Amino acid sequence: MPTTIEDFRITRIQYPRSRPIGDSQVRFDTHHIGILELITSGGETGSGFFGALAHPQPDQAELTRVFATEVFPTLKGGVPFALTHRIARPRGGNIRANPFGAAVDQALWDLQGKELGLPLYRLLGGTDGRVRAYASGLDYHMTDDEFQTFFAEARVLGFAAHKIKVGHPDLAWDLHRLGLLAEVVGPDATIMVDANEAWSPKEAIRRAHAYRDAGFAIYWIEDPCLRDDFAGLARVAQEVPFSHINSGEYLDLRGKRLLLEARAVDYLNVHGNISDTLRAAWLAAEYGLPVSLGNTMFEIGVHLAAALPEANWIEYSFQDYNQLVTEPVRFDGGYAIAPERPGHGMIPSEAARAEYARPNL
Repeated sequence: MPTTIEDFRITRIQYPRSRPIGDSQVRFDTHHIGILELITSGGETGSGFFGALAHPQPDQAELTRVFATEVFPTLKGGVPFALTHRIARPRGGNIRANPFGAAVDQALWDLQGKELGLPLYRLLGGTDGRVRAYASGLDYHMTDDEFQTFFAEARVLGFAAHKIKVGHPDLAWDLHRLGLLAEVVGPDATIMVDANEAWSPKEAIRRAHAYRDAGFAIYWIEDPCLRDDFAGLARVAQEVPFSHINSGEYLDLRGKRLLLEARAVDYLNVHGNISDTLRAAWLAAEYGLPVSLGNTMFEIGVHLAAALPEANWIEYSFQDYNQLVTEPVRFDGGYAIAPERPGHGMIPSEAARAEYARPNL
């Protein structure tokens, strides 16, 4: 008989980041992380992770109460294999926001891999656990010296592709940062930029040409304008033939479908919920487009990138939370290496839980 979900545990984590992260719109200085553990009748534990960027999580007791009343009744007694394939169609007042969706999905897939003794990427059909990674600074708020030090160290670690934040009101600032990057990563590096919706379509086109005219070859421009301006994104894609357009991370599955239908993207950006990422990748395949894996908690996305046939890149942002798990994802020579441990392999560290748990605000 397959094991069933019988219990759960939530841990609230909070501590200062080693550096501020952000972009042209936001800045964040503190980690606000939640660990969800689903426990089966066989004693196995599947882990999932959730977080908040801008604000602290509620008290651990409140997180536990909300999960126990609104989410766990839909899981208790269920088989992890069945739960990941369940189709739910909530309507009206049953559509309520909570932070647990991706964490539940991760924990259920983790349990499937553990029950079968397979690492997640192999469970998903992958055969090679190595995926090209790019170094992402989330660097908008770094000083110039911090910026150059960060990317110089990434290059020493073997990263040959680098993504920086742009979208400053002053074009000269963007060009200055691109110049600083070129000084430390060299002429052969692959360069991506991320504007985080800073521009109108016309301004995005102007900036892309300005970068090119200044001698910078930009592999992709991420989120140049509003996420749901599909006509505007399509216009940028048509008028900037020398750079790829990467978008979709802010959109739900329906939004990603509309983005693809509008032919408004060259790389579909996916991350977070494992099941939804698989569905989005299937949609992208229908249009013959590759996907890229954006930041995922503890780099769990490496399993998806390794399994999906057209996932060419995974983002790595050095977010100083490796100490929260017993064995983090390993990077070697600019590649992310999917763990061979059963499940996704991210096991919460009990020592880190004791050190960083903050049950109360």
